[in-house]
Amino acid sequence: MIRLSKLARNLTPEIAFTVLAQARALKSRGKDVVELEIGDSPFATTPHAKEAGVRAIRDNQTGYGPSLGLPSFREAAARFVSTEFGYPATAENIVVASGAKPFEQYFAEALIDPGDGVLLFSPHFPTYIPNLERRGARAVLAPLRVEQAFRPQAEDVRKFLATDPRPRAIFLNSPHNPTGGVATHDDLAAIADVVRGTDTMVFSDEPYCHMVWSGRHASILSQPGMLDHCVAAYTFSKSYSMSGWRMGFAVAHPDVVAAIGKLINTAVSCSPPFVQEAARAALEHDAATRDEYMERFRKKVDRLCDGLEKVEGVGVVRPAGTFYVFPDVRPICNRLGIVSHGLAMYLLEGADDGFGVACLGGECFGEAGQGFLRFSCAEPDERIDQAMAFLPDALGRRDRIAKYLEANPQYVLKQPYPEA
Repeated sequence: MIRLSKLARNLTPEIAFTVLAQARALKSRGKDVVELEIGDSPFATTPHAKEAGVRAIRDNQTGYGPSLGLPSFREAAARFVSTEFGYPATAENIVVASGAKPFEQYFAEALIDPGDGVLLFSPHFPTYIPNLERRGARAVLAPLRVEQAFRPQAEDVRKFLATDPRPRAIFLNSPHNPTGGVATHDDLAAIADVVRGTDTMVFSDEPYCHMVWSGRHASILSQPGMLDHCVAAYTFSKSYSMSGWRMGFAVAHPDVVAAIGKLINTAVSCSPPFVQEAARAALEHDAATRDEYMERFRKKVDRLCDGLEKVEGVGVVRPAGTFYVFPDVRPICNRLGIVSHGLAMYLLEGADDGFGVACLGGECFGEAGQGFLRFSCAEPDERIDQAMAFLPDALGRRDRIAKYLEANPQYVLKQPYPEA
């Protein structure tokens, strides 16, 4: 008999990929599914990135590279963050990995000891806690509130540092997945004022840095002295439509970069050189395409919000950033007696035999997300319109809802959600 480790037995996967697999299985059996569950781009990889990647493969840049990343890419990434986000960085501050997500684990392994407390603002990206559990750290949750536009509050940081027995780190995510909240310059300045002068470290997760719909992205690294306290992670998946290339980088103090480099060396050796060449070309030559993509995403977000606002019982706070919308469906869930992720799965599986909409229940992002749904905009405009037109009809099919709950009792709402 195979005996798995306690970690493997208890590890919680990112449910978006579970729903993605179910949506694709239904599509393979002939069901028409609008996929609004996964945070992927519907656009092609930006042109200079594609050309540079193909050229690098033809030039046989397919062997090993330095664990920290190619010097040419690290230099390009340092110039990029200095220009785009206004904080000084050199190649010594850059380390490369396969997207932003691996840096959650590297941050924990490099800077956190078992038993340390880590503050998470919740709802939260679902892989944060598993990557902390790998290290034996404790997640301490502070709620993001809809009435505060889902922005992190310095007072929660202050309380954490004052009351936790071993406060060590904070995870920030702005623009925020799943809510679309965006921390302002003043929010980050206030948090930096609390952190500065302590040994607290910040993981600043910034994959949606070009998806800010009013103003510009602000990074906590732009605050004085925060390079000594922070690891900021970036990805090419969103801005340059390179999710399948698996490419990202982090900015940190050189000592932290060196430590993460050793972790990469002992875990995956390096990132593919041809992918780094593609990413460097994206940074240096694809800003115009990137900005065009971002404008198209903004219009998709508005389109999705417009559609959701027409559905009775749905409350919509328009996101300040990201390509997600996080509507409040507590009145609908209470009326139908179904939990929010059950409602999401009903829209995919049970509402109609031939058509479905894939989205996620807010509890996929922690208990603080209960009573909400997350929709992404990763479909053509006409498909978003189809999905929004389907929702009122699907929510009115009480017989189908009752049948779905009878077959899936785990989705029965036992206690009504408190409504705003």
